[in-house]
Amino acid sequence: MSPALSIAAFPWPSRTHLGALLTATEATEHDRAGDGTAPAAEPQPAPGATPPRTPPLPAKAAAELVGTAALVAVVVGSGIQATELTKDVGLQLLANSMATVFGLGVLITLLGPVSGAHFNPVVTLAEWWTARHDGSGVTLREAAVYVPAQVVGAIAGAVLADAMFGEPLVKWSTHDRSAGHLLLGEVVATAGLILLIFGLARTDRLRFAPVAVASYIGAAYWFTSSTSFANPAVTIGRAFTDTFAGIAPGSLAGFIGMQLLGAVLGLALVALIFMPGRDATE
Repeated sequence: MSPALSIAAFPWPSRTHLGALLTATEATEHDRAGDGTAPAAEPQPAPGATPPRTPPLPAKAAAELVGTAALVAVVVGSGIQATELTKDVGLQLLANSMATVFGLGVLITLLGPVSGAHFNPVVTLAEWWTARHDGSGVTLREAAVYVPAQVVGAIAGAVLADAMFGEPLVKWSTHDRSAGHLLLGEVVATAGLILLIFGLARTDRLRFAPVAVASYIGAAYWFTSSTSFANPAVTIGRAFTDTFAGIAPGSLAGFIGMQLLGAVLGLALVALIFMPGRDATE
């Protein structure tokens, strides 16, 4: 998923690294000196304070693996629980979506400062694409580590959920999701997710990502026909469980292909909507 869109040609820096921005304090206006021109000196760290450090790549990979595993365990586990508690499909979807909203918000808040809390190959690759020139996002090396970690984590999360509810640890799903309207739903869901994340980044509002992203996924459960997988790793993981949240292996290629297409469209929308403005004097 390396969309061929020249969004990196924008003159401002790509500020899509969730880890860096989620740990930053809320931006404020620079204090000015008495003449109103020179910026005041920045506060210095206290003596003996530990300077901030970038987490090592193994820690980032572990955060992505564990976070994606936990996310899939929440999705699959809540789906199993819901089907055991009620036969009403609407209530099952409500329970599944609510659990996902809360779980995703917690995971982004917890692991965002380490890896950026991508848990999603389309987010990782879109960030690499937009940052490949200025280096303010994930590097190609990091992306090459993140994506396999996310896929392995997703599979592990599905197996864990099945184990917790006494289901076969690995049983291919029989839930066919190959219909054209479902594929369209995946394009819409993924494009909206990319637009949201990178739109927040362009407007320096990624501190709202835990609430905004979780809320969007919860809404997309209901307004998209596919119930918003919007994530190739999670899609692969959900093929390993023949439960409420599963997807048949034969439907994987179509869903993942539409997710990649949705990522390209999402980046195109970011380029269109958040294009740089001009000075008033021009």
